[in-house]
Amino acid sequence: MKWQQSLCLFLFCSLLATPGMAADDTSVTVFAAASLKNAMDDVATAYEKHHPQTDLKISYAGSSTLARQIEAGAPADVYVSANERWMDQLEKDGLIRADSRRDLLRNALVLVAPTDSSTQIAMTNPLDLAAALPQGRYLAMADTQSVPAGIYGRQALQHLGAWDDMSQRIAQAEDVRAALALVARGEAPLGIVYASDALAEDDVKVVARFPADTHDPIIYPAALTRQADSSAAAGFLMFLSAPEAAKRFQRWGFQVVDEAD
Repeated sequence: MKWQQSLCLFLFCSLLATPGMAADDTSVTVFAAASLKNAMDDVATAYEKHHPQTDLKISYAGSSTLARQIEAGAPADVYVSANERWMDQLEKDGLIRADSRRDLLRNALVLVAPTDSSTQIAMTNPLDLAAALPQGRYLAMADTQSVPAGIYGRQALQHLGAWDDMSQRIAQAEDVRAALALVARGEAPLGIVYASDALAEDDVKVVARFPADTHDPIIYPAALTRQADSSAAAGFLMFLSAPEAAKRFQRWGFQVVDEAD
């Protein structure tokens, strides 16, 4: 009887995990990179209009923080990372459903300053960024060892020959939105963030754009976690690639990855 009970349970769970086979009345927990907040909130609002009985719960943080929480057993259904490294790690550990993984978005890296700043910087190689910082002031960046925006920023500074001069003059924040806030409040005269972040914050302006070839491609992969157990989770993941979601992501400065890319 035990094996029959196990089989019934397996079949029941399989039905729940198959889109269209379960009721919409459920909750879906999404772990998403901090840089996605404005866009993902917009997308979530659109999704909930079509699926009013689905309760979306979205947690935003650095991709590394979220990945470690999933590794520790946090109850996430969908994970959207700001780089491939942390998604690769979860896939290697068997913590996402590999067949659900898809590249969702692209982004760009920019240098921002407070809106009232008169700073002007030419994106040259080598880049003399240290000269643009007042004495005793720091460049705001997300953690350059683990957070994707910080990793991309470090790569760009290394490529442009500025890392050695700047490495001791960086105010490292827990995620890219925290770095953005330092600049918006005037606590840092310059910061490296995503183009989408700059668009979402009225109190900063873009003073330079890093060439795409100075850092790894900024890709946002998305996937179901291993523990996702409802059709609603798969439905929301599918919606992230739908035209309606694409318009909203683009509105917030992201580039949508075409399936043919």
